[in-house]
Amino acid sequence: MDSDSRNTTADSLAVAAPLGWWRTWWRGLSPNRQDRFAALAPLAAVLMFLAAILAAFWYLRAEEAEREHEALRRDVEYAQQRIRLRLLERQEQLMRIARDLSNQDLERAGFTNRAEALISQYPELQAITWIDERSRIRASHAAPTLASSELRIAGEVLKPGDTADTYELARDLQQPVYAQPAGTSGDTAPLLQLQVPLNIQGKFGGVVLAEYSIDSLLRYGTPTEVLARYAVTLIDGENQVLAGTPLAPRDATTQILPWTRQANEYAVPVSPVGNGLVLKGQAYRTSLGVVGSGLFWLVGTLSAMTAWMLIATWGHTRRRMQAQQALVAETNFRRAMENSILTGMRALDMEGRITYVNAAFCQMTGWSEAELVGLRPPFPYWPEADHEALHAKLQEELSGKSTVGGFHVRVRRKSGSIFDARLYVSPLIDAHGQQTGWMTSMTDITEPNRIREQLSASYERFTIVLESLDASVSVAPLGSEELLFANKLYRQWFGSQTAGHLQLVAQAGVVPVAGSNPTGVDDEDGLMGLPTDQLTSARAENAEIFLPDLGKWLEVRSRYLNWVDGRLAQMVIATDITPRRHAEEQAARHAERAQSVSRLITMGEMASSVAHELNQPLTAISNYCSGMVSRIHSGQLKEDALLAALQKTQHQAQRAGQIIQRIRAFVKKSEPNRTLADVHSMVNEAVELADIELRRHNVRLTHYVAARLPPVMADTILIEQVLVNLMKNGAEAIEHAGRPPSRRSVELRVVPKVIEDRQVVEFSVQDTGKGLAPEVLQRLFEAFFSTKQEGMGMGLNLCRSIVESHQGRMQAENIYNGPEVSGCRFFFWLPLAKPTVDTTNTVANERIPRTIA
Repeated sequence: MDSDSRNTTADSLAVAAPLGWWRTWWRGLSPNRQDRFAALAPLAAVLMFLAAILAAFWYLRAEEAEREHEALRRDVEYAQQRIRLRLLERQEQLMRIARDLSNQDLERAGFTNRAEALISQYPELQAITWIDERSRIRASHAAPTLASSELRIAGEVLKPGDTADTYELARDLQQPVYAQPAGTSGDTAPLLQLQVPLNIQGKFGGVVLAEYSIDSLLRYGTPTEVLARYAVTLIDGENQVLAGTPLAPRDATTQILPWTRQANEYAVPVSPVGNGLVLKGQAYRTSLGVVGSGLFWLVGTLSAMTAWMLIATWGHTRRRMQAQQALVAETNFRRAMENSILTGMRALDMEGRITYVNAAFCQMTGWSEAELVGLRPPFPYWPEADHEALHAKLQEELSGKSTVGGFHVRVRRKSGSIFDARLYVSPLIDAHGQQTGWMTSMTDITEPNRIREQLSASYERFTIVLESLDASVSVAPLGSEELLFANKLYRQWFGSQTAGHLQLVAQAGVVPVAGSNPTGVDDEDGLMGLPTDQLTSARAENAEIFLPDLGKWLEVRSRYLNWVDGRLAQMVIATDITPRRHAEEQAARHAERAQSVSRLITMGEMASSVAHELNQPLTAISNYCSGMVSRIHSGQLKEDALLAALQKTQHQAQRAGQIIQRIRAFVKKSEPNRTLADVHSMVNEAVELADIELRRHNVRLTHYVAARLPPVMADTILIEQVLVNLMKNGAEAIEHAGRPPSRRSVELRVVPKVIEDRQVVEFSVQDTGKGLAPEVLQRLFEAFFSTKQEGMGMGLNLCRSIVESHQGRMQAENIYNGPEVSGCRFFFWLPLAKPTVDTTNTVANERIPRTIA
């Protein structure tokens, strides 16, 4: 066999292979699918032909547009190069003038002459100005066409604006700088500015400012053939037209073909100005539009008509096939629905014979369809004990006396087990409107009955728990005086009315119940002021109130919830806390007595120092009086001397009175009184008291209080007591350590700080004693623990209790100088007073500070 015959055989096999596959696939299709594909084939051929025509037309149009755009791009870039060269030539000429000015080879008259020559020679130049290093205009020459508002007068100073900003930039860069042109303002044409800096002996000596007319730059810089062929404009960075006339935008409603809506345009920034000046060219429209595409529309119309006729034929065939498929689908749907529902279906004829049961009915009873269809009562799924009742019920059904809500029956499975079911009966009507029997649906209600019984038992247990609570529980809806729920204790205290619930809500200060509007105005929201988050997750509000009618203190907690009927309700829980309040008041009284006794003990320990302090002014008074008596007897006392002696005596008496008054205020028993306290005054009083004792121990006291400290909410007497105790303990520690005079000092510092994200004032007392042992530090604030032989161990414990009752904290630490302990530092802090006092949850404020052991 020769090579030609072998090639022919190979080609035949290559063609036969795909044809064989196609033939096999076509034979495997069902007749319906073959008919469908045969009907769609002509339509597909027409659509493919139409698509080919559209693709060819679009390709030719796209290629033509690409050629036009490429020609536009070349011409616009050529015009941009012409404008760029023109700007660079003017820039070089201006730089020569700037160089002559920098070398002082050019005076004002020469500058004006050269500027006039340039402006007359080049029409785009509108003005040339010489500005010195102080932003003052030295000389300026402008073209006659420049508006009077744009003229620059010699001697004026640049005003703040674009020119001044560019002036600063040219001075910083020491290079020519172009100012981005601004848009047209009124009748003033936009100008392009160029500032060339002057460099006089290495220093900035001003600028030469040139202003270009952008319209003249476009007219004389762009080649005439480009201006004749395209609509050329100069625009700024915000696409605002500065010079030239752009093409009017095309009306989208008149453009049928989508590609005719796109304008052929190209834009390029003008160097060296940058993106602030863009040259834009737009090609004039030269195509014939829709008229030139007549052949396209003719072919398209014929193709559309052919496709429409094929679609009509295909639609008729498709509707016939759809009718057949719908019948099959409806039959399958009904069968699937009957077999998938969980409700048992049973059909009886007019004589009570079973004519139909679905799969769910068979699954419930355990009997198959073949075992049930055709049976007459009694049916095998009837329990033997209920035969008579079920037979009577069946007779009522057959006579038309069916119950609307269904009825409850017991059903026996084939296995013998019994379950509860509910039957619903309705007449079975045929296509002619005649009743042919009865349709019964059966639902297994065993599980719902069990759940209902569990819910009933759970509700009973829940009610027993609520009734047994030692707290009052009540629920009332918002905007209504109805009481939805009240437990036993609430009924004992307030009865079965809503008045007790409303009284607890109102007195506790929580969000009130919105009542009816007495004025009839309904333009306000009755629920205004409620929490904005989900009410079921809103936090509970706690408050402590006193009810005189009951003679009890109650802790009231409220919460919003959605009631079972969907209404918004408020639950209030009130707990009797009268014993706890009495215990707290008694503990507070004991703490107050302990604090008063501690102050008396402190003053008793300082008695000798106080006596010594009082002895000095009293001795001075005695001496002044003795001196005045002696000089009176001798007749040598003049009126001026007598007045001076009496003033000194008065001063010493006032000093003694202040000491006694300060001691009396410190030890006087008074009710706790927390007010806005000035830190400076409080520290000064404590220093005056403690300084007496520290001088007796030969201890130097220094104190520092930061300036402009905000006030704190505190009881001044209690805080003074803490400070005096700490400074007195420091002096005793120094005395016990036997420090030399140079190291006998106690330092008090008061400074603001931020601790735990809170603004506080810190008080610290630092001594130079021997410090505290680690085991002492651990037990320092325990009650009845003391390192002094005669100490009671209550001083520091009371100090910490006072500080913590003010929401503060107290601590102690050793001060180290290398490995050696050089002293001890006690410090505590108090929070700053809040701008407003939050009384949302506190109804009965604490009358006494809380004592912490």
